[in-house]
Amino acid sequence: MITRRATLMGAGLAALLATAPALALDEAEKLEHVTVELVAPPFVHPHEQATKAKPKVIEFHMPIIEKKVVVDDEGTTFQAMTFNGSMPGPTMVVHEGDYVQLTLVNLETNSMPHNIDFHAATGALGGAKLTFVNPGEQATLRFKATRTGVFVYHCAPEGMVAWHVVSGMSGVLMVLPRDGLKDAHGRHLHYDRVYTVGENDLYIPKDANGAYKSYESPGEAYADTLEVMRTLTPTHVVFNGARGALTGEHAMTAKVGETVLFIHSQANRDTRPHLIGGHGDWVWETGKFDNPPQKDLETWFIRGGSAGAALYTFLQPGVYAYVNHNLIEANELGAAAHVKVEGKWNDDLMKQISPPGPIVAH
Repeated sequence: MITRRATLMGAGLAALLATAPALALDEAEKLEHVTVELVAPPFVHPHEQATKAKPKVIEFHMPIIEKKVVVDDEGTTFQAMTFNGSMPGPTMVVHEGDYVQLTLVNLETNSMPHNIDFHAATGALGGAKLTFVNPGEQATLRFKATRTGVFVYHCAPEGMVAWHVVSGMSGVLMVLPRDGLKDAHGRHLHYDRVYTVGENDLYIPKDANGAYKSYESPGEAYADTLEVMRTLTPTHVVFNGARGALTGEHAMTAKVGETVLFIHSQANRDTRPHLIGGHGDWVWETGKFDNPPQKDLETWFIRGGSAGAALYTFLQPGVYAYVNHNLIEANELGAAAHVKVEGKWNDDLMKQISPPGPIVAH
Protein backbone atom coordinates (compact mmCIF):
# COMPACT_ATOMS: atom_id res chain seq x y z
CA MET A 1 0.00 0.00 0.00
CA ILE A 2 1.23 3.52 -0.80
CA THR A 3 0.35 6.11 1.82
CA ARG A 4 0.13 9.90 1.81
CA ARG A 5 2.97 10.04 4.36
CA ALA A 6 5.26 8.06 2.07
CA THR A 7 4.59 10.31 -0.90
CA LEU A 8 5.30 13.47 1.06
CA MET A 9 8.73 12.11 1.99
CA GLY A 10 9.64 12.70 -1.64
CA ALA A 11 9.23 16.46 -1.28
CA GLY A 12 12.96 17.07 -0.89
CA LEU A 13 13.74 15.15 -4.08
CA ALA A 14 10.97 16.96 -5.89
CA ALA A 15 12.45 20.31 -4.90
CA LEU A 16 15.77 19.28 -6.40
CA LEU A 17 14.15 18.07 -9.61
CA ALA A 18 12.22 21.30 -9.95
CA THR A 19 15.29 23.50 -9.58
CA ALA A 20 15.64 25.65 -12.68
CA PRO A 21 17.21 29.00 -13.56
CA ALA A 22 15.09 32.04 -12.71
CA LEU A 23 13.21 33.31 -15.73
CA ALA A 24 14.45 36.61 -17.06
CA LEU A 25 12.23 38.94 -19.03
CA ASP A 26 12.25 37.02 -22.28
CA GLU A 27 10.34 36.99 -25.54
CA ALA A 28 7.40 35.09 -24.09
CA GLU A 29 6.88 37.69 -21.35
CA LYS A 30 6.45 40.36 -24.01
CA LEU A 31 3.58 38.50 -25.67
CA GLU A 32 -0.13 38.73 -24.98
CA HIS A 33 -1.31 36.29 -22.31
CA VAL A 34 -4.67 34.61 -22.86
CA THR A 35 -6.41 32.44 -20.25
CA VAL A 36 -8.42 29.49 -21.55
CA GLU A 37 -11.12 27.65 -19.61
CA LEU A 38 -10.79 23.91 -20.08
CA VAL A 39 -13.77 21.63 -20.78
CA ALA A 40 -14.27 17.91 -20.27
CA PRO A 41 -13.94 15.56 -23.26
CA PRO A 42 -15.32 14.67 -25.71
CA PHE A 43 -15.72 18.43 -26.06
CA VAL A 44 -12.90 20.87 -26.79
CA HIS A 45 -12.68 24.49 -25.69
CA PRO A 46 -13.48 27.18 -28.32
CA HIS A 47 -10.54 28.02 -30.57
CA GLU A 48 -9.65 29.43 -33.96
CA GLN A 49 -8.72 26.90 -36.62
CA ALA A 50 -6.34 29.37 -38.26
CA THR A 51 -4.96 32.70 -37.13
CA LYS A 52 -3.09 35.70 -38.48
CA ALA A 53 -2.42 37.01 -34.98
CA LYS A 54 1.02 37.06 -33.41
CA PRO A 55 1.95 34.17 -31.11
CA LYS A 56 0.50 34.30 -27.60
CA VAL A 57 1.07 32.74 -24.21
CA ILE A 58 -1.95 30.48 -23.67
CA GLU A 59 -2.53 29.94 -19.96
CA PHE A 60 -4.28 26.86 -18.57
CA HIS A 61 -5.11 26.02 -14.93
CA MET A 62 -5.55 22.31 -14.28
CA PRO A 63 -6.23 20.63 -10.93
CA ILE A 64 -5.46 16.98 -10.33
CA ILE A 65 -8.39 15.10 -8.82
CA GLU A 66 -8.20 11.60 -7.35
CA LYS A 67 -11.64 10.03 -7.15
CA LYS A 68 -13.61 6.80 -7.31
CA VAL A 69 -15.50 6.31 -10.58
CA VAL A 70 -17.97 3.75 -11.94
CA VAL A 71 -16.73 2.16 -15.17
CA ASP A 72 -19.53 -0.17 -16.32
CA ASP A 73 -23.22 -1.00 -16.04
CA GLU A 74 -22.51 -3.51 -13.27
CA GLY A 75 -21.37 -0.77 -10.93
CA THR A 76 -17.70 -1.72 -10.94
CA THR A 77 -15.70 1.02 -9.23
CA PHE A 78 -12.20 2.18 -10.01
CA GLN A 79 -9.81 4.43 -8.12
CA ALA A 80 -9.07 6.97 -10.80
CA MET A 81 -6.43 9.68 -10.85
CA THR A 82 -7.43 12.45 -13.25
CA PHE A 83 -6.43 15.72 -14.82
CA ASN A 84 -9.26 18.21 -14.23
CA GLY A 85 -11.59 15.45 -13.06
CA SER A 86 -12.08 13.66 -16.39
CA MET A 87 -10.77 10.59 -18.20
CA PRO A 88 -9.08 11.55 -20.47
CA GLY A 89 -7.93 14.95 -19.29
CA PRO A 90 -9.11 18.01 -21.22
CA THR A 91 -7.81 18.72 -24.72
CA MET A 92 -5.75 21.90 -24.91
CA VAL A 93 -5.48 23.77 -28.22
CA VAL A 94 -2.81 26.28 -29.27
CA HIS A 95 -1.15 27.28 -32.54
CA GLU A 96 2.39 26.63 -33.66
CA GLY A 97 4.65 29.28 -32.14
CA ASP A 98 2.38 29.91 -29.15
CA TYR A 99 3.56 29.19 -25.63
CA VAL A 100 1.70 26.74 -23.42
CA GLN A 101 1.67 27.92 -19.79
CA LEU A 102 0.13 25.37 -17.44
CA THR A 103 -0.43 25.69 -13.72
CA LEU A 104 -0.72 22.14 -12.38
CA VAL A 105 -2.43 21.91 -8.98
CA ASN A 106 -2.20 18.81 -6.80
CA LEU A 107 -5.14 19.24 -4.42
CA GLU A 108 -4.44 18.90 -0.72
CA THR A 109 -7.11 16.20 -0.50
CA ASN A 110 -5.13 13.94 -2.87
CA SER A 111 -2.81 11.20 -1.65
CA MET A 112 -0.28 10.82 -4.49
CA PRO A 113 2.50 12.94 -6.01
CA HIS A 114 1.87 13.91 -9.64
CA ASN A 115 3.43 15.72 -12.58
CA ILE A 116 2.90 16.10 -16.33
CA ASP A 117 4.89 14.97 -19.36
CA PHE A 118 3.94 16.79 -22.59
CA HIS A 119 4.95 14.78 -25.67
CA ALA A 120 4.82 18.10 -27.57
CA ALA A 121 7.45 19.75 -25.34
CA THR A 122 11.24 19.78 -25.55
CA GLY A 123 13.41 19.10 -22.49
CA ALA A 124 13.12 18.02 -18.84
CA LEU A 125 11.22 14.81 -19.62
CA GLY A 126 8.50 16.82 -21.35
CA GLY A 127 8.14 19.01 -18.27
CA ALA A 128 7.80 16.10 -15.84
CA LYS A 129 10.95 17.13 -13.93
CA LEU A 130 9.70 20.68 -13.47
CA THR A 131 6.12 19.91 -12.43
CA PHE A 132 6.51 17.27 -9.70
CA VAL A 133 3.98 18.32 -7.05
CA ASN A 134 2.99 16.66 -3.80
CA PRO A 135 -0.54 17.04 -2.38
CA GLY A 136 -1.11 20.67 -1.45
CA GLU A 137 1.39 22.01 -4.02
CA GLN A 138 1.22 23.58 -7.46
CA ALA A 139 3.75 24.37 -10.18
CA THR A 140 3.65 26.42 -13.37
CA LEU A 141 5.39 25.30 -16.56
CA ARG A 142 5.80 27.18 -19.82
CA PHE A 143 7.05 25.76 -23.11
CA LYS A 144 6.97 26.77 -26.74
CA ALA A 145 4.79 24.79 -29.16
CA THR A 146 7.28 24.21 -31.97
CA ARG A 147 5.67 21.21 -33.72
CA THR A 148 2.15 20.86 -35.07
CA GLY A 149 -0.14 17.92 -34.43
CA VAL A 150 -2.04 16.15 -31.69
CA PHE A 151 0.17 15.00 -28.83
CA VAL A 152 -0.42 12.94 -25.72
CA TYR A 153 0.31 14.33 -22.27
CA HIS A 154 0.35 12.12 -19.18
CA CYS A 155 1.44 11.85 -15.57
CA ALA A 156 4.94 10.45 -15.13
CA PRO A 157 6.16 10.24 -11.51
CA GLU A 158 9.34 8.17 -11.30
CA GLY A 159 8.64 4.49 -10.60
CA MET A 160 4.87 4.89 -10.99
CA VAL A 161 4.42 6.07 -14.58
CA ALA A 162 2.45 3.09 -15.93
CA TRP A 163 0.15 2.96 -12.90
CA HIS A 164 -0.73 6.65 -13.11
CA VAL A 165 -1.33 6.44 -16.87
CA VAL A 166 -3.67 3.44 -16.68
CA SER A 167 -5.42 5.08 -13.73
CA GLY A 168 -6.68 7.78 -16.09
CA MET A 169 -3.94 10.40 -16.19
CA SER A 170 -3.54 11.26 -19.87
CA GLY A 171 -4.93 13.75 -22.36
CA VAL A 172 -4.18 15.61 -25.59
CA LEU A 173 -2.54 18.86 -26.61
CA MET A 174 -3.42 19.94 -30.17
CA VAL A 175 -1.01 22.33 -31.86
CA LEU A 176 -2.63 23.68 -35.02
CA PRO A 177 -0.68 25.20 -37.93
CA ARG A 178 -1.13 28.96 -37.84
CA ASP A 179 -2.71 28.82 -41.31
CA GLY A 180 -4.93 25.85 -40.42
CA LEU A 181 -5.19 22.24 -41.54
CA LYS A 182 -4.50 21.24 -45.14
CA ASP A 183 -5.00 18.16 -47.27
CA ALA A 184 -2.21 16.31 -49.06
CA HIS A 185 -2.42 18.83 -51.93
CA GLY A 186 -2.13 21.90 -49.71
CA ARG A 187 -5.82 22.81 -49.85
CA HIS A 188 -7.34 24.15 -46.66
CA LEU A 189 -9.51 21.87 -44.52
CA HIS A 190 -12.18 23.00 -42.07
CA TYR A 191 -14.11 21.20 -39.35
CA ASP A 192 -17.53 22.11 -37.96
CA ARG A 193 -17.17 20.09 -34.77
CA VAL A 194 -14.29 18.47 -32.90
CA TYR A 195 -14.44 15.60 -30.42
CA THR A 196 -11.80 13.93 -28.27
CA VAL A 197 -11.99 10.18 -27.74
CA GLY A 198 -9.56 9.06 -25.08
CA GLU A 199 -9.11 5.31 -24.88
CA ASN A 200 -8.18 3.81 -21.51
CA ASP A 201 -7.14 0.26 -20.68
CA LEU A 202 -8.13 -0.47 -17.07
CA TYR A 203 -6.80 -3.18 -14.76
CA ILE A 204 -9.23 -3.78 -11.90
CA PRO A 205 -8.45 -6.56 -9.37
CA LYS A 206 -10.93 -9.31 -8.51
CA ASP A 207 -11.49 -11.15 -5.24
CA ALA A 208 -11.37 -14.92 -4.72
CA ASN A 209 -14.96 -15.21 -5.98
CA GLY A 210 -14.25 -13.36 -9.22
CA ALA A 211 -16.00 -10.13 -8.20
CA TYR A 212 -14.32 -6.81 -8.83
CA LYS A 213 -12.80 -5.34 -5.68
CA SER A 214 -13.42 -1.82 -4.41
CA TYR A 215 -10.86 0.37 -2.65
CA GLU A 216 -10.99 3.59 -0.65
CA SER A 217 -7.88 5.22 -2.14
CA PRO A 218 -5.44 4.79 -5.04
CA GLY A 219 -2.67 3.79 -2.65
CA GLU A 220 -4.80 1.02 -1.14
CA ALA A 221 -5.43 -0.36 -4.63
CA TYR A 222 -1.82 -0.10 -5.81
CA ALA A 223 -0.38 -3.54 -4.98
CA ASP A 224 -3.37 -5.51 -6.28
CA THR A 225 -3.64 -3.32 -9.38
CA LEU A 226 0.04 -3.81 -10.17
CA GLU A 227 -0.46 -7.58 -10.21
CA VAL A 228 -3.27 -7.23 -12.78
CA MET A 229 -1.25 -4.75 -14.84
CA ARG A 230 1.64 -7.22 -15.11
CA THR A 231 -0.61 -9.70 -16.89
CA LEU A 232 -0.89 -7.15 -19.74
CA THR A 233 -4.57 -8.14 -19.95
CA PRO A 234 -6.99 -5.28 -19.25
CA THR A 235 -10.31 -5.95 -17.55
CA HIS A 236 -11.88 -3.00 -19.38
CA VAL A 237 -10.98 -1.04 -22.52
CA VAL A 238 -13.14 2.08 -22.54
CA PHE A 239 -13.63 5.41 -24.23
CA ASN A 240 -13.64 8.48 -22.00
CA GLY A 241 -13.47 6.67 -18.72
CA ALA A 242 -16.34 4.18 -18.75
CA ARG A 243 -18.31 1.74 -20.85
CA GLY A 244 -21.11 3.73 -22.50
CA ALA A 245 -19.56 7.13 -21.77
CA LEU A 246 -20.10 8.12 -25.42
CA THR A 247 -23.24 6.15 -26.27
CA GLY A 248 -26.99 6.69 -25.85
CA GLU A 249 -27.77 10.11 -24.41
CA HIS A 250 -24.03 10.78 -24.18
CA ALA A 251 -23.38 10.11 -27.88
CA MET A 252 -21.49 12.60 -29.98
CA THR A 253 -23.72 14.49 -32.43
CA ALA A 254 -23.50 15.97 -35.92
CA LYS A 255 -25.63 16.92 -38.92
CA VAL A 256 -25.52 15.73 -42.52
CA GLY A 257 -23.02 17.90 -44.38
CA GLU A 258 -20.96 18.71 -41.29
CA THR A 259 -17.28 17.81 -41.07
CA VAL A 260 -16.10 16.41 -37.74
CA LEU A 261 -12.53 16.17 -36.47
CA PHE A 262 -12.06 13.11 -34.27
CA ILE A 263 -9.00 13.19 -32.00
CA HIS A 264 -8.15 9.75 -30.65
CA SER A 265 -5.53 9.14 -27.96
CA GLN A 266 -4.17 6.05 -26.25
CA ALA A 267 -1.33 6.67 -23.81
CA ASN A 268 -0.48 3.01 -23.21
CA ARG A 269 -1.65 0.52 -25.87
CA ASP A 270 -2.08 0.36 -29.64
CA THR A 271 -5.60 0.83 -30.98
CA ARG A 272 -7.49 0.83 -34.29
CA PRO A 273 -10.26 3.45 -34.62
CA HIS A 274 -13.00 2.70 -37.13
CA LEU A 275 -16.20 4.60 -37.95
CA ILE A 276 -18.86 2.04 -38.90
CA GLY A 277 -20.85 3.46 -41.81
CA GLY A 278 -18.27 6.16 -42.47
CA HIS A 279 -14.60 6.64 -43.29
CA GLY A 280 -11.57 8.71 -42.53
CA ASP A 281 -11.76 11.26 -45.35
CA TRP A 282 -8.44 12.69 -44.21
CA VAL A 283 -6.41 10.97 -41.50
CA TRP A 284 -3.25 12.03 -39.71
CA GLU A 285 -2.57 8.55 -38.41
CA THR A 286 0.53 9.62 -36.48
CA GLY A 287 -1.21 12.83 -35.48
CA LYS A 288 1.33 15.26 -36.94
CA PHE A 289 -0.09 17.98 -39.19
CA ASP A 290 3.18 18.77 -40.99
CA ASN A 291 2.86 15.33 -42.59
CA PRO A 292 0.31 15.00 -45.42
CA PRO A 293 -2.86 13.21 -44.32
CA GLN A 294 -3.92 9.87 -45.77
CA LYS A 295 -7.22 9.72 -47.65
CA ASP A 296 -10.30 7.48 -47.43
CA LEU A 297 -9.13 5.12 -44.70
CA GLU A 298 -11.49 2.46 -43.36
CA THR A 299 -9.52 1.89 -40.14
CA TRP A 300 -6.48 3.72 -38.85
CA PHE A 301 -3.78 2.80 -36.37
CA ILE A 302 -2.91 4.77 -33.24
CA ARG A 303 0.32 3.73 -31.60
CA GLY A 304 0.38 3.42 -27.82
CA GLY A 305 1.64 6.67 -26.34
CA SER A 306 0.34 8.83 -29.17
CA ALA A 307 -2.71 10.54 -30.61
CA GLY A 308 -4.14 10.66 -34.12
CA ALA A 309 -6.73 12.76 -35.91
CA ALA A 310 -9.31 12.04 -38.60
CA LEU A 311 -11.71 14.27 -40.56
CA TYR A 312 -15.00 12.95 -41.89
CA THR A 313 -17.92 14.72 -43.55
CA PHE A 314 -21.19 12.96 -42.69
CA LEU A 315 -23.35 12.25 -45.74
CA GLN A 316 -26.17 10.19 -44.22
CA PRO A 317 -28.28 10.50 -41.06
CA GLY A 318 -28.43 7.78 -38.43
CA VAL A 319 -26.41 6.34 -35.57
CA TYR A 320 -22.80 5.57 -36.43
CA ALA A 321 -20.64 3.38 -34.21
CA TYR A 322 -17.12 4.65 -33.57
CA VAL A 323 -15.11 1.70 -32.27
CA ASN A 324 -11.73 0.19 -31.61
CA HIS A 325 -11.78 -2.40 -34.40
CA ASN A 326 -10.34 -5.02 -32.17
CA LEU A 327 -14.00 -5.98 -31.90
CA ILE A 328 -13.45 -8.06 -28.79
CA GLU A 329 -12.29 -4.94 -27.02
CA ALA A 330 -15.14 -2.93 -28.55
CA ASN A 331 -17.99 -5.33 -27.84
CA GLU A 332 -16.78 -7.18 -24.76
CA LEU A 333 -14.56 -4.68 -22.95
CA GLY A 334 -16.26 -1.38 -23.79
CA ALA A 335 -14.25 0.48 -26.47
CA ALA A 336 -17.25 1.80 -28.43
CA ALA A 337 -18.96 5.14 -28.98
CA HIS A 338 -21.88 6.49 -31.02
CA VAL A 339 -22.32 9.48 -33.30
CA LYS A 340 -25.94 10.56 -33.80
CA VAL A 341 -26.34 12.35 -37.13
CA GLU A 342 -29.44 14.33 -38.14
CA GLY A 343 -30.46 15.12 -41.69
CA LYS A 344 -32.09 13.85 -44.88
CA TRP A 345 -31.41 10.36 -46.23
CA ASN A 346 -29.74 10.10 -49.65
CA ASP A 347 -31.08 7.10 -51.61
CA ASP A 348 -28.31 7.46 -54.17
CA LEU A 349 -25.71 6.54 -51.55
CA MET A 350 -27.72 3.66 -50.08
CA LYS A 351 -31.21 2.27 -50.68
CA GLN A 352 -33.03 -0.87 -49.59
CA ILE A 353 -34.35 -2.32 -52.82
CA SER A 354 -36.57 -4.87 -51.07
CA PRO A 355 -37.16 -5.62 -47.37
CA PRO A 356 -36.54 -9.07 -45.88
CA GLY A 357 -39.15 -11.62 -47.05
CA PRO A 358 -39.66 -15.18 -48.31
CA ILE A 359 -37.08 -16.57 -50.70
CA VAL A 360 -38.27 -16.18 -54.31
CA ALA A 361 -37.33 -18.87 -56.82
CA HIS A 362 -35.40 -17.70 -59.89
